[in-house]
Amino acid sequence: MTSPTGQRGRHEETVPLRVPENFARHEDTMALRIPAQWRRDHDTDPAPGPETQQEEQRAPAPPRGGRDRYLDLLRALALVRVVLYHNFGWFWLPLLFPSMGVMFALAGSLMARSLSRPALGVVRGRMRRLLPPMWLFGGIVITLQVLDGGGPDADGHPTWWWAKLAFWLLPLSTPPYAEDGLHGLHLHLESGWATQLVVPLWYLRAYLWYVLLSPLMLRALRRFPVVTLLAPLALVIAMNGFFVEHDFVYQRVWETVNDFATFGSCWILGMAHQEGMLRRLPQYVLPSLAPLVMVAGFWYLQSRPVDPTQPTDIEAWPIAQAVWSFGFVALLLHLSPSWERWPAPLERWNGLVSLLNSRAVSVYLWHVTALVAAVPLIDHLWDVDFFYEHLKWLLTSQWFTLVVGVPLLALLVLAFGWVEDVAAKRSPRLFPYPRRKRGKRRVAV
Repeated sequence: MTSPTGQRGRHEETVPLRVPENFARHEDTMALRIPAQWRRDHDTDPAPGPETQQEEQRAPAPPRGGRDRYLDLLRALALVRVVLYHNFGWFWLPLLFPSMGVMFALAGSLMARSLSRPALGVVRGRMRRLLPPMWLFGGIVITLQVLDGGGPDADGHPTWWWAKLAFWLLPLSTPPYAEDGLHGLHLHLESGWATQLVVPLWYLRAYLWYVLLSPLMLRALRRFPVVTLLAPLALVIAMNGFFVEHDFVYQRVWETVNDFATFGSCWILGMAHQEGMLRRLPQYVLPSLAPLVMVAGFWYLQSRPVDPTQPTDIEAWPIAQAVWSFGFVALLLHLSPSWERWPAPLERWNGLVSLLNSRAVSVYLWHVTALVAAVPLIDHLWDVDFFYEHLKWLLTSQWFTLVVGVPLLALLVLAFGWVEDVAAKRSPRLFPYPRRKRGKRRVAV
């Protein structure tokens, strides 16, 4: 009997065959009586030749329906790197680990896997998981802006202000926010606090466009793999290399297309990985070409006309970021060990990694808010004589901002992260940390 997946399974009602012991002992002798041509054509388990052995070594073990802990680890590392970058602003962090390219590649791989089902249902499911956390975030941010002096009257175009609110419901373009003119919530924050809080929204906008266009991209990838894979890179190079003066282009359209093109090849690379296209390449291709691609991106970055006294941030240059991220992601996907269980040295991180993956959207949405809120809390410590006299170095340290911001982020995720469970049609949980039974490993969620 053949299972739905095409594999021959074991049926409970099948009567097991009883093979006489003497027949089993003389199995090799009996096999000699079978014509050689018949055995060559119909043998169900042929001895693997050199090419077959290479294919088996190159292809990872097929997934069994569980989570791929390697991909979970990459997503958790990407989130941690984003928090560190927005706190410290270290220019070398995006070079060390280009989180955005990695996150889009992982999402593209999962999207391609899901598209084995009807496309409309998959797209609707992805939107259902993405939008409710954003709606909650937007409702709070808009309310705070209105209370702080922002709104239809402050914008100067009341009708257009209300119309732009639709982008908070469906972020096909950047949702509106008050860039200036706010009072700073009774002078506790800077007047441009809203501009800081909405920094993560570009990622959700780009993600939504990738989801909507994924059925078409996957179809194009299967028919024209090389052209489809390189088309976003060509687009971002054309936009930023030949049309730098883009004042004539409507700003919303420009930033949407530019962000889509910057990481589009990473998304499609993730889809190609899921489709098995990367495994069909010779083993030496990706390890040989990917470093050259990264070198090209780094060379472009270093050749930009910027202040020589300041380090060049790759996130300010879309071409460099797109090329560097593409090469880096190609190497990560080439490794792709497909862990169904953690290697022993990483087992201790199972709980934290599972928690970050369960609350990935909430962590990304709220981490800047936590870091911004940490600043006025630290400012109040300057009024404490002990801190002012003995711990000035601590109050001015960016590490202390991170120490205060991480617990605030944990509180925000605890308060609002349950929306991700509701969006995924799961029972809402305040703290989805995997529980461990006595004598057993933690069960990953």
